[in-house]
Formats: sequence, structure tokens, C-alpha cells
Amino acid sequence: MARVKSMRRAPEAASRDHGDPTDFSSLPGFEELRVQRAVGNRLGLENPYFKLHEGRAGSHTLIGNRDLINFSCYDYLGLNGHPEILNAAQDAIRRFGVSCSASRVVAGERQVHRDLEQGLAKHYAADDAVVMVSGYATNLGVIGQLVGPKDLIVYDAVSHNSVVMGSVLSGATRRSFAHNDLDNLDDILASNRAKYHRVLVIVEGLYSMDGDYPDLPRLIDIKRRHQAWLMVDEAHGLGVLGARGGGVAEHFNVDPRDVDIWMGTLSKTLAGCGGYIAGSAMLVDYLRSLCNAFVYSVGMPPVIAASAAKALEIMHREPERVERLQHNSRYFQAGAQSRGMNTGTASGTAVCPVIVGDSVAAAYLSQRMFERGINVQPVLYPAVPAKTSRLRFFLTSMHSQADMDTALSVLHEELSILPEAMPKLTAPDGHH
Repeated sequence: MARVKSMRRAPEAASRDHGDPTDFSSLPGFEELRVQRAVGNRLGLENPYFKLHEGRAGSHTLIGNRDLINFSCYDYLGLNGHPEILNAAQDAIRRFGVSCSASRVVAGERQVHRDLEQGLAKHYAADDAVVMVSGYATNLGVIGQLVGPKDLIVYDAVSHNSVVMGSVLSGATRRSFAHNDLDNLDDILASNRAKYHRVLVIVEGLYSMDGDYPDLPRLIDIKRRHQAWLMVDEAHGLGVLGARGGGVAEHFNVDPRDVDIWMGTLSKTLAGCGGYIAGSAMLVDYLRSLCNAFVYSVGMPPVIAASAAKALEIMHREPERVERLQHNSRYFQAGAQSRGMNTGTASGTAVCPVIVGDSVAAAYLSQRMFERGINVQPVLYPAVPAKTSRLRFFLTSMHSQADMDTALSVLHEELSILPEAMPKLTAPDGHH
């Protein structure tokens, strides 16, 4: 007992050791931010994020009164600003105002919500769909509502943070499998399935960091054999994969009803904001009635619901937009590879990473591209594994061949002089 007492410290001593507990700068992560910013300042690098765009950001954007070729935009099919969508938005504002001013359960239900949900359900050949005000919160809320402490979640190792955090908050046991390694997934389920009541497998239809996609037919076989639910996050797949933009199910010519839970966002192809779930009538009824992220949140602004519904309609009506996007995606990746650039596991989709390895090198290249009239953002360690920091190019149907050729030529030039321009990049990634 004497030893235990000797290890105790007065509260004021603990406070001295850890700083002022009411000081926000003492929060975990602030020291890392300070170090990163100090390194950037020492190397003359500006913060590559939070750039102020002065108008609609599409294949080009205006920043600092400069027109730049833009590769940091999710508007894959160029629908943001489409005249029909603007008209739908204006009509919704005139009729409903900007906000529905309450949760949909209480007093926020509007016909535009139901129209959008019916459109999404039809798209996935599902019984029903439900939309929520945040794509991130959709994953957090739905995953936590469907599984709990007696259950198991198995997700791809590079899944979006919302999937990971939703799994943490659920209280279920969590396992990740190596990226797109379905043998690893099968082994995990074979070893663990019998220990749990329910099992939820989560993948993305198109991975936003790597530009590749999973083998959906095999996933369906695996989930059936192991009696698991399969959830596919289509945030970046909708409008990008499949001949008509139907997503990963259309790409593989798979019946979308073979997937238990379709999740997606309205903020990419559909030029809006928010998330959705499509699936069986029982699933959607359960979520509408019990999912905290839906029940206790204000309803989606009618203007967003109306805009997204119109965008979905145009996507279905004009498959040539998808065709142009897919042509541009293949063209850009082929051009990058022919110039010796490392595109990782990308599959010629609208997401094309160019992996440069070192975080400072990626930030430097982004800044040089910006100075030369091209906006492309770096993705740095620890957002991606060490030695895989990259520039991430988002292709759209709006990019011209000249846009893509210019970007590739400029990047090729900058990469060729990178060792000479940045000799400090020889330090190990993440230890600058």
C-alpha cells in the first residue's frame, strides 16, 4: 500500500506535467500541427488547403483572381450549375424556403425528400431509400444502429474515416482486411464468424484515395457463405462506374439487390450535400424510425433534395456525360503512366493518384503546380501510409484534352527537377 500511495500525485502536480487542461492547444495533435507548419514555413511551403474559390469550381476555377485548371473537384459529371438544377433549386426555395426547420419526424417532411428517395431506390432496384443531411453522419449513425457489442464489423483497411469511426462508436468488434484482398476477408470470416451474432462487411464502390474498386461478385459470394450483411459505400462510385453511371453493380453487371445496404453521398455526382441509404423496406423503415442520425437531425434542406433529384434524373437521361468522364479518366491515367508516373492500383477511374512518396515532396509539387496554373491537392502521411504521399487528381467530364495534357506535362517537368529542387526530401517520410 505504501508504494501505491507514493505513486499518487496531487491534481496540481498532474496539471503542471500536462499543461493547462483548459488550454485548447494542449489537445492531442496540436503539437504535430505545430511541427508540420514549422517544417512548411522553413521550406517556404504554403498551406495547400482551404484555398478560397471565387466562383463555381469545375474543370477550371478562380482563385486569387487567377483561372486555374482544377483537379480538386468531385463534380464528376459537371452537373453543379446545370440550368435545370438551378431552376429546380430556385423553385424549391420559393416554395419551401431554405430550411425545413425541423426533423422530418416532427415537422420537416416535404415531397422533395420523398421524390429524391424514390429516385435513389429505383436506381438501386431497392424497395426504398432514406436521405440524411450529412454523408459522414450517415455512416456513423447507420453503422452504429445496425450492429453492437455482440457483433463483428469487417472493413477494408483503406475505408473512409466515417466507416472506421462509425464502427468504433457501434461497440462491435472490429477487424480490417488488407485493401481489396478478398482472400484475407474470407479467412477473417472463416475464423471469426461463429463467435458473433451479426456480421457487417463494409467496402467502398470506388476508393477515393486509390481510384480502384472491389470485386463485387466475389464479395456477394463471400457474404452469402458467411451469412453476413454487405454494405457498399458508393460515395465516389455513383456516376463514375458503369456504362450509365450506375456504380459498381452496373460495372460488374450485378443485380444491386444482392447487396444488403447501399450507402452513398449527394455531394459528388449529384451536386448536393448529404447521404443516403438504399435497401429493403424493413431496413429503411428501421432507420427512419430509430437511427439517431436521422430522427434527431433537422431534415435535409428542400433546395438540396430538389437539386439532387434533378441531378440524378439528368445523369440517367444523359449517359454521354458518363462516357466522357470515363474517356477522360482512361486518357489521364494512360498519360501519367506513359510519363513514368506511379499511379498505384488506380483502375482508370475518375480518381487518379500520382504517388510521389514523401509528404514534403507532395506538398511542394502541389504548390509548384498551383504557381503554374493547376490546382491539385496533396494527400499526405498519415492520411495515407508512410512513403505513399501523393497528388490526387479528380477527373470530370468537363476536362478537355488540353487541360489534361497541360497538367501532365507540367507535373512531368516538376518531377524531373524534384531531386535537384528539394534535396531535403531525402529524410524518411513522416520524420521531417
